[in-house]
Amino acid sequence: MPHESAVHAQDRHGSAHRESAVYTHGHHESVLRSHTWRTAANSAAYLLDAIEPHMEVLDIGCGPGTITADLAALVPDGRVTGLEHAPDVLEQARATAEGRGLANVRFVTGDVHALDFPDGSFHVTHAHQVLQHVGDPVRALSEMRRVTRPGGVVAVRDADYAAMTWYPAVEGMDDWLDLYQRVARGNGGEPDAGRRLRAWAREAGFADAAITSTATAWSYATAEERAWWSGLWADRTVASAYARLAVDGGHATEAELNRIAGAWREWGAREDAWFGVLHGEALCRV
Repeated sequence: MPHESAVHAQDRHGSAHRESAVYTHGHHESVLRSHTWRTAANSAAYLLDAIEPHMEVLDIGCGPGTITADLAALVPDGRVTGLEHAPDVLEQARATAEGRGLANVRFVTGDVHALDFPDGSFHVTHAHQVLQHVGDPVRALSEMRRVTRPGGVVAVRDADYAAMTWYPAVEGMDDWLDLYQRVARGNGGEPDAGRRLRAWAREAGFADAAITSTATAWSYATAEERAWWSGLWADRTVASAYARLAVDGGHATEAELNRIAGAWREWGAREDAWFGVLHGEALCRV
């Protein structure tokens, strides 16, 4: 995922461009608490039927590497490359792979807008929760398409914040959603990316017939799930890069962030609480 500050990068032709987006979440513990929960099964199921044991796979925005490691286990005769813009989190990703005894995975830093790989390097190029954070998602998809072999697939999945839904309607939760969308867009991202994936893929050069569009959801309903989801968002609201960006960008005061964090904790304590996160998915044949 993009680094917390915008950076200069060189594209493969040597010209500089400036990444316009800022990664809204950062890599605070409350963020990694969510990222390390992710698996190929709960976050990339739409892709798994396309995976074969011999394949070369690129996992963009790999974060702490849990999905990357799952993909590596599925290609014992191939290899997975996990790519991340922020180098610090790759220490955790390498530890994840080493802990599972995976020798066919490597981790590198890079920019999805200018991938440092030759054309047609991979059978599968995958990005989970990445396009909502980048400055130019169409350029990113074009680069993903370029580094994928003919006959291979580009697979992208992103949440759609406007489609998130919950019960009960605890006061302050609507304020959270409004604030998050303003902060994310102020950073150059698009929080409602899930609904746009097909359109972005078409702009990136994929034909309609080459794009399979689907949607799946995460839901949190048990006492344990509610406590986990509400707790990480309450902590993220007051202690992560997102909190700093909200205040520094003039979107909220610290008092407002504390009030929204309290709303999350109140929602999580309700025995009848439920939360749904809709994701758009696009499997694009090269």
